[in-house]
Amino acid sequence: MSLATERSRNAAVEPDRLDPFSTPREVDHVFGHDDAVIEFESALKSGRMHHAWLLVGPEGVGKATLAYHFARTVLSHAEACGDTRDVVQAEHAVFCKVASLAHPNLLLIRRSWVEKSKRYSQWIGVDEVRRLRAFLGNTAGEGGWRVVVVDRADELNQNAANALLKALEEPPPRTLFLLISSAEGRLPVTIRSRARTLRLAALDDGELERAVRAALDRDGLEADAETLQVALALAQGSVRRALEFVSGEGIELYSEILANFAALPRLDGAVLHKQVERLASAGDSERLELYLALLLGLIERLIRFATTGAGAGGEERAIAKGLVSNDNLARWAEAWEAISEARAEAFALNLDRSLLVLDTWFRLQQLVHEHPV
Repeated sequence: MSLATERSRNAAVEPDRLDPFSTPREVDHVFGHDDAVIEFESALKSGRMHHAWLLVGPEGVGKATLAYHFARTVLSHAEACGDTRDVVQAEHAVFCKVASLAHPNLLLIRRSWVEKSKRYSQWIGVDEVRRLRAFLGNTAGEGGWRVVVVDRADELNQNAANALLKALEEPPPRTLFLLISSAEGRLPVTIRSRARTLRLAALDDGELERAVRAALDRDGLEADAETLQVALALAQGSVRRALEFVSGEGIELYSEILANFAALPRLDGAVLHKQVERLASAGDSERLELYLALLLGLIERLIRFATTGAGAGGEERAIAKGLVSNDNLARWAEAWEAISEARAEAFALNLDRSLLVLDTWFRLQQLVHEHPV
């Protein structure tokens, strides 16, 4: 089966897929994160591999890509001599099996597709984690290693987290858990304490550009020089964010969002309603998801700039200075949380998307009106 066919077959069960790009398990090279690679290599060489690793860091910097690289390295039984990043090439049988989720010694735990609602579940439920029982109970073939990838661990609900904890407390021999998280604080301390943590930082400019260009080449896509330059400048070290900008309407949507923020608290109602009409189409959830991701990402950077003086681009810095201060910082954090929750609820329950977007902007308009700088 070709990779393209497999992607099509699995399209309904890819909750975090950024279409039309490859999923992390289909990426054959790790960019950056040298310290994390060296630390894992050292543990593998020593023969004293910790049974659980927690990969934490900002969204889109390569946590899942690195996790699947580690999985392939272990499942290939390769001797870790030198840099393991090139041990399992794209043509390797293990690579192909992992890419198609067909390796018998690999289990992926993630949010599941709910056929009734035609949506992904909001959390990883206990039934998903209970698949561990059968997986770990079987005798591992092809060398004895079994690998469990949890993507994302911070999306486990309480019952699912408790079930995973039991497996982490008494893992079978030669079992490797790879937990991926962008929000480490949401994980129970009991789970964090049983895993060895690898902290991944945003990519530097050179690594980011190489990773983005590799993604475009791998998937046969193109981006003009100007779009690519803007995308890299706005991405803040996140490959996913850069690819969101260069694909589809990313730059256009970002420009609209930026203009709305610059106009606060006096939003142009006619312009806003035209945006809502385009975003609220029932058959175009990807555009709305990208729009909200860009909006929430911008709020994050405005807050970060207000607190640290870093994390925002040129126009964003001007907006941050005009909207966010120490006096209203908590209000902006509350707004980010409220918008995130409203987005999750709207997609989980298939609520009115027009109201979601309008409520988001009215919330921000009220915040700026009541708590000006």
